Amino acid sequence: MNADPRRDRTADAVRAEVLAVAKAFHEKGLVVGTAGNVSGRMPGGATVCMTPSSMPYDTMTLDDLVIVDLDGNKLEGTGSPTSEKSLHLECYKRYPEVGGVIHSHAPYASMFALVREPIPAAIEEVVTYIGGDVPICDYRMTGTDELGAEVASHLADRSAALMANHGLVCIGKSPSDALHASLVVERTAQIVWGARALGTVIPIPEKSTTDFANVYQFVRSSLWPS
Repeated sequence: MNADPRRDRTADAVRAEVLAVAKAFHEKGLVVGTAGNVSGRMPGGATVCMTPSSMPYDTMTLDDLVIVDLDGNKLEGTGSPTSEKSLHLECYKRYPEVGGVIHSHAPYASMFALVREPIPAAIEEVVTYIGGDVPICDYRMTGTDELGAEVASHLADRSAALMANHGLVCIGKSPSDALHASLVVERTAQIVWGARALGTVIPIPEKSTTDFANVYQFVRSSLWPS
């Protein structure tokens, strides 16, 4: 088993990254208002720092962030954790290598979620960074344990999944890595949407897809914390 880089990070560093990523994904237009949520696994792996419920990102501070254990019990923070805490916690419990989770309402990715269609991995970087096509999950009600279980079940070999009629969830070795995955997916959804106006999207050859997927699996298994 690889050494866990999280052991070298402080709790303050994780908090700072969660806040910075939350502000960044708001500024980049992946969410509006108080929608969406960001979390990061804390040193030791048994607790999670997450954004609070119903708070604007532009005024959010470190003191507003909430710490919970993997069962969802609040340990620190004055506000309530995001209403989607079950979604985040299920990803951490099921995949110990995951260090960051982001749920966004990225516009182009959300269009695919509304028509319940996967985003095809028609660009090589999508396979490298996401693992392949972005799958579409079955509909489950917002904020429920059932939604968390459904989404997490699609992330064993992917860094992203679409929530039917809702939005996008991305995971990564850190909150910043999950943000990168979110931006890759959103950009790809936009490109595919535009390409379909020109004609039929041609898939990457199967061997190339397999080779790039193997790169993703190597990175996730060897270079993500585990």
